[in-house]
Amino acid sequence: MVGMANARGRTKRAAVAAARVAEVRLPPLTPFEGGGLEPDGDYDGVEFTGLDLGGQQGAGARFIDCALRECALDGTGLAGARFVDSLLEGVRGVGTDLAGASLRDVEVREARLGGAQLHGSVLTGVVLKGGKIDYLNLREARLTDVVFDGCVLAEADFAGAQLERVVFRDCVLRRVDFGVARMKDVDLRAVAELDIARGVERLAGAVISPAQLLDLAPAFAAQIGVRVDDGTA
Repeated sequence: MVGMANARGRTKRAAVAAARVAEVRLPPLTPFEGGGLEPDGDYDGVEFTGLDLGGQQGAGARFIDCALRECALDGTGLAGARFVDSLLEGVRGVGTDLAGASLRDVEVREARLGGAQLHGSVLTGVVLKGGKIDYLNLREARLTDVVFDGCVLAEADFAGAQLERVVFRDCVLRRVDFGVARMKDVDLRAVAELDIARGVERLAGAVISPAQLLDLAPAFAAQIGVRVDDGTA
């Protein structure tokens, strides 16, 4: 009985809490007919489709029950913007500024972004599905109940970020930076490729697979100062 109880205790401790996300369900939307984004603009139930929003300034804007589909976001200024119950599908661009933005109950599908700035942002109940994002800046961001599903993230920067109930599923993580990050219930077991450039010691609070442990063993050894030598000349 004692052995069974200990086994149950080990199983309970090994479990990782799942991210709590819900599918975005949009109401009937109104096509966007404005000349461009406005700082502190208020967009409710609006659909942006196939628009070039590059270089436009919408800092502090609110997007509630909105959809952005196949829009260009090169250099678009959306610092401090709020996205709630919204969908971003097929958006693309370089240098999109979302620093300090808030995303709650948002789906991002098949995005193609480079150098997107989300440092200091807050992501809650967010799903990023498919697509490729290079040099994603999430420094000092807070991610809660977030799912990365089938994404390619090249040199993503999570330095100083707080991650809780975050799942990486079928993702490719190349040269990712977890320096000074804090993790709780972060699930990396289903990552297709896990390449950590910095911060391997910050994986406390994450769960990895046995195969990933073997792959990361040299990095763990280097972190604690262990020299591995097979004895051959």
